[in-house]
Amino acid sequence: MKQKKLAKKRPAKSARKRMLRVCMIGAGGRSVGVHYPSLRDAPGVKMTAVSDLDESRMHAAADQFGIPGRYANYVEMIEKEKPDAVYAILPPHHLYDIAATVLDMRKNLIIEKPPGVKTEQARQLALLAKKKNVVTGVTFQRRYSPLIKKGKQLCEKKGPVHSAVATFYKNAVGGAPYYAGAIDILTCDAIHAVDTLRYLCGGEVVSVAADVRKLLSDFHTAHNALIRFSSGATGTLHTNWMTGRRIFSVEIHAPGISFFGDPEEQGVLYADGDVNPKHTLNPFDLAKSKESYRAFGEYDMNLHFMDCIRKKKQPSSSLADAVKSMELVDAIYDGQI
Repeated sequence: MKQKKLAKKRPAKSARKRMLRVCMIGAGGRSVGVHYPSLRDAPGVKMTAVSDLDESRMHAAADQFGIPGRYANYVEMIEKEKPDAVYAILPPHHLYDIAATVLDMRKNLIIEKPPGVKTEQARQLALLAKKKNVVTGVTFQRRYSPLIKKGKQLCEKKGPVHSAVATFYKNAVGGAPYYAGAIDILTCDAIHAVDTLRYLCGGEVVSVAADVRKLLSDFHTAHNALIRFSSGATGTLHTNWMTGRRIFSVEIHAPGISFFGDPEEQGVLYADGDVNPKHTLNPFDLAKSKESYRAFGEYDMNLHFMDCIRKKKQPSSSLADAVKSMELVDAIYDGQI
């Protein structure tokens, strides 16, 4: 009896990279500067439509990135385009109603930081996302920075991180509060350093001692904190908008090894008491690109979001995780020494 030839097995559909359809809400500078180009470059991703109340801005962004769909009404856009994911890149005080509507429509959602004006807004969005069983992401891009990730990996080869520092400085002397006072600096912007410190130290927050000040202004411009984590690590936070220049930097310390870095400039690794660096890291070299959105973390972050949507798992910076960064912001204000 002749044996039948076995047919070659085709890879399961789930194993093949299907095209993800993405709709964009918002066509402002942040969207067009980092998220649109990241998604344009991402393999297996197609931006199918954009919605923005400013028609000229919407059409300019759509024309620049070859996006066919243009809508004044984002609900209509989602209903007609049936996207796999929606990006809502909006100011925090305009975000909640739109984000809640998108989640209620059972759509995977990516939002800009912070995930709301108050922690309770972020918490309620996270609960709604869980109820609707969707994937969510918040754009805390520093934890995806090639330079910061590499520095952390190199330090952890020697042992667990026992100390870390995150600093965010800006020169805003004489400046106005964010969005005419709709939200404070730490929650709106300096939360990048708060989230990065959580990423570097790991574990949960155990205790916080803080010094928050209104330097040269009638709103809080300086936030300093010492934070103990359940991992055993101690984190130090310094953010100040009354300094000489803008700089975001980190320190990572593990047994016998230290990393000092700025994700937009360079990083230096020292070990075993040697005054000469073991490694000098350049973000553009690590990213193999001269584009800032590739080198500073946004591209890797958006790739991570798309990968998580395919795998139906929550990103590192999901809404549920972002609630913890918002809670640490609250603890810094409550922990005044």
